[in-house]
Amino acid sequence: MPNRESRQKEIQLFVRKMPSLSTTVSKVLEICSRTDTSPNDLNRVISLDPVLTGQVLKLINSAYYSLMNRVTSLTRAIVMLGLNTVKNLALSTAVIGCVKQTKKSRVLPIHKFWIHSIGVGVLAKLLAAEVGVPVNEREEFFVAGLLHDLGKIPMGDEYAEVITTARQEQYDLIDVERRDLETSHEEIGKLIAEKWALSPSLTDVICHHHSLDEVHHENRQLVNLVALADSYACLFDLGYAGNCYPNEERIAQAIKDSELDWSFISQLKKQVDDEILKAEVFLQG
Repeated sequence: MPNRESRQKEIQLFVRKMPSLSTTVSKVLEICSRTDTSPNDLNRVISLDPVLTGQVLKLINSAYYSLMNRVTSLTRAIVMLGLNTVKNLALSTAVIGCVKQTKKSRVLPIHKFWIHSIGVGVLAKLLAAEVGVPVNEREEFFVAGLLHDLGKIPMGDEYAEVITTARQEQYDLIDVERRDLETSHEEIGKLIAEKWALSPSLTDVICHHHSLDEVHHENRQLVNLVALADSYACLFDLGYAGNCYPNEERIAQAIKDSELDWSFISQLKKQVDDEILKAEVFLQG
């Protein structure tokens, strides 16, 4: 195996070569970070990009949202769903598009990886509803789940051996990453989050969904629910992201901090499966 220094250089090179988010999406994230942004502001930015506009409208009219009437106007979509939801739709679409353009992983089957990620996203959103998160903020939980494992994408061929070792030893994958690679997908995910200038809350999810003690206080609920959803997705084989034995102590900590009951979470299988089917529209280019 390469040493840590050469491995880090290889990973940094991979991340540098990953496509940047489009100027439009970067502008969307920028204006939505302001407190005085209006629907018209967001509409003006997105409408300058016909491809992104089409993708957002396609998602809004999909079974994922199950709206009663078809929405053909971006302005109407923003008013109906809110700034935060439309922002996250644009970001999700852009990130999946960027990852599709990168070198395919020979370790993680990319479609199964995205099904895992979607599964984490839809469950995190369901759990957010259960703990009383306002409707207009729940899409943040979906996109956080969707992006939580981005740090696994730049991993090289040696990652296959790490995944095999974790399965054979029945250890949490990230613990074997840290031991055998002297890095982790959380650490690598931080490089991607910085490259794309993702929000502090999404960055916290990507960097700390296995290290909950390091989460900023204001993001604790978001990261906890994504961590719970990730554990569920691993235990119930939703897609595949390489981790067959999530750490039980971390699961217990996330359950305690979120004040949810695992028996409730484990009964959501049918609902989660149905939501994954609807959300697969995100993978369609």
